[in-house]
Amino acid sequence: MSGARILRRSVDTVNGDSRHFTSRHVSALLIGRVLAVPEVSDARFDAAAALRELAHAFNAHEATDETFERVASAAQELTVELERGARRERVIPSFDELTDHRPDSDGPRPQGMADRAVVGGANPTAVEIETTIEEGVAVARVVFGAAFEGAPGRVHGGMVAAVLDDIAGFALGFEGEPGFTGTLKVVYRAPVPIERTIEFRTWVRGREGRKLFVEAEARLDDRVLASAELTMILVDRDHFRTHAADLLDGGAAKPR
Repeated sequence: MSGARILRRSVDTVNGDSRHFTSRHVSALLIGRVLAVPEVSDARFDAAAALRELAHAFNAHEATDETFERVASAAQELTVELERGARRERVIPSFDELTDHRPDSDGPRPQGMADRAVVGGANPTAVEIETTIEEGVAVARVVFGAAFEGAPGRVHGGMVAAVLDDIAGFALGFEGEPGFTGTLKVVYRAPVPIERTIEFRTWVRGREGRKLFVEAEARLDDRVLASAELTMILVDRDHFRTHAADLLDGGAAKPR
């Protein structure tokens, strides 16, 4: 299914009380409470989806040199146009509000930073993903396009690990606190195929102080293709919102 078509789907009710949603829809769900990504327009989502489709088509199909020359020319021209714009700053959701309005397990989790790497719907390098919450387990259905192919027909292992890492972030939503990945251990059990719907699942195994222990897995039907164990380190909200460069320069955590 194309990214543009996925992004235009409405929020539906599936599997009883669980709801089906995508990056743009999750942002829309926050209107009136906390708008995590106010600068991400529908046009940006559509452009990101179109660029993803272009990348997958580029990797999956043969073309003439003349076609590649047109692609290069158009890409270079648009790059110059985009670079004329002001540098964007990442908008971070208000974790206080997200905590106050944390939905029950049968509702969708808000997705802040919709232009983030790996799964952000407004990021042209992301995967196609649709997510539900089912009784304390985040379930993400992911399609890896041809641009993510490593060995023939297989998704590059780094991309599988990246998605396992990202969806484990839903555990932070369950806790209502921000944090970062401290450790990530991935076990690859079978090839993860491109252009098939892979189901990723993640849940909280336990907590000790600031350490949150999370597990995740990737499945094709009933077969586990990869599994992961993560330790997430919970941090305060100011630390999460502070730019990495400011922290590395030795400054105190302070949002820009």
